Amino acid sequence: MAIIVNMPRLSDTMEEGTVASWLKKVGDKIEEGDILAEIETDKATMEFESFNEGTLLHIGVQEGETTMVDELLAIIGDEGEDISALLNPTAAVEETTPEQTEAPVEAAATVVEPSTASIPEGVIVVTMPRLSDTMEEGTVASWLKHVGDVIEEGDILAEIETDKATMEFESFNEGTLLYIGLQEGDSAKVDDLLAIIGPAGTDVSAVAANFSTSTVVEAAPTDTPKADAPVIKETPKAAAAPVAVPNTTGRLHISPLARKMADEKGIALNQLVGSGENGRIIKRDVENFTPIAAGSAGTAKFVPTGQEDFEEIKNSQMRKTIAKRLGESKFSAPHYYLNVEFDMDNAMAFRAQYNTVPDTKISFNDIIVKACALALRLHPQVNSQWFADRMKLNNHVHVGVAVAVEDGLVVPVVRFANEQSLPQIGAAVRDFAGRARTKKLTPQEMDGSTFTVSNLGMFGIESFTSIINQPNSAILSVGAIVQKPVVKNGQIVVGNTIKLTLACDHRTVDGATGAQFLQTLKGFIENPVTMLV
Repeated sequence: MAIIVNMPRLSDTMEEGTVASWLKKVGDKIEEGDILAEIETDKATMEFESFNEGTLLHIGVQEGETTMVDELLAIIGDEGEDISALLNPTAAVEETTPEQTEAPVEAAATVVEPSTASIPEGVIVVTMPRLSDTMEEGTVASWLKHVGDVIEEGDILAEIETDKATMEFESFNEGTLLYIGLQEGDSAKVDDLLAIIGPAGTDVSAVAANFSTSTVVEAAPTDTPKADAPVIKETPKAAAAPVAVPNTTGRLHISPLARKMADEKGIALNQLVGSGENGRIIKRDVENFTPIAAGSAGTAKFVPTGQEDFEEIKNSQMRKTIAKRLGESKFSAPHYYLNVEFDMDNAMAFRAQYNTVPDTKISFNDIIVKACALALRLHPQVNSQWFADRMKLNNHVHVGVAVAVEDGLVVPVVRFANEQSLPQIGAAVRDFAGRARTKKLTPQEMDGSTFTVSNLGMFGIESFTSIINQPNSAILSVGAIVQKPVVKNGQIVVGNTIKLTLACDHRTVDGATGAQFLQTLKGFIENPVTMLV
């Protein structure tokens, strides 16, 4: 009997998986324990073995494709077995008759709310347009038309401030501006009432009073609007190519937005030719302006030759999970930061002497991890974790060490770091880093940290802040060791210092608590021999 194999949950935080590679193909014999595929989770790429035997009858997710946990991954069964019912479980459901499906569609197309159904002939409601892909609301920066003005198709009605820029909004209809729904400086959601255009003298007070975005009905354009027609919501359409129009008024007509853009680009206004109403200079005239040689001066015409180019990279499971978890941490935990600078002269001498021991090599990062572990045992509040209903004070110390990989960042955990020697910590971190870059870490090796250390000093970064790796209460950011003048015993001498930044969750770690932890850490780092006592 055929068995459906679903996308497994290979880590506690996994919500979806990507098939990195199939190690079996359709038609292959499967034994229990065979590796079916390599699955990329939010933490690592892991082998997925079969718990069933039979023939691989169907592959539901191709290599490189992604699906949610518990969705169809493959089907295993007897060779030649019919699995059509498993692939199309709804096939046996009775099909709806054409009469049943057509009736609701027809009804939906003719439903019009009473509040907007009866409007004067030829009246068009203009709503707040969506002028950018992320725009949710707009602000009227200025009206370029007033109630009573005659509107031609292509006239600039208003300048709308979006989330990205201030843009000119032109009319796609003609008539008289009968009503303005927003004053200059007022804001409204996309599709809210902006203005009403129609025949001169038409009373539209009822239309404005009863307007609702939930009752606006899209209608196909017709040559002659009919009475009792639904409100037509204005939709953008392709604008005609701009045409230069002579200025017949004897003075410079330019929109505020165009003037601002010309000033920013250093374009003299008398060089611009307007394509708007009565030769008015608008945004597109500035955008399309090209300096041209004058007389015999021979100034070359400026023609842009660059070409925009980009590459789209599909987000990996690790990258998506990092984005989700760091976003949750940054916007749920009230972060604050404590900055310190430690003297590293003794630590440098200590490391140099320690590494003279045969087959021993420790790094400054190993020293910092060990110092943090010892300080955390003395300050359990910093070694704590926040949960919705409780705070957990950890007496054990598991230090997460951030490791950069191609897809982002992983945090393997040095367990009971306070009980390990410096060489043991160094060996563990090097092993984790090597396997992290080949995606060979197990989920268990990345779970359970009580504190995190992130070190960018090897990249020359002197100081930075990090986002807390929840549910931890703190993370330490480690910069580069810098040689500079320092004051010792009243004398300016050459010294070596390092800057550290402790990010704390204010729900669990108060400022004084974080400061006391850093004082203890300072004692260990500036006098590392005390860590061996």
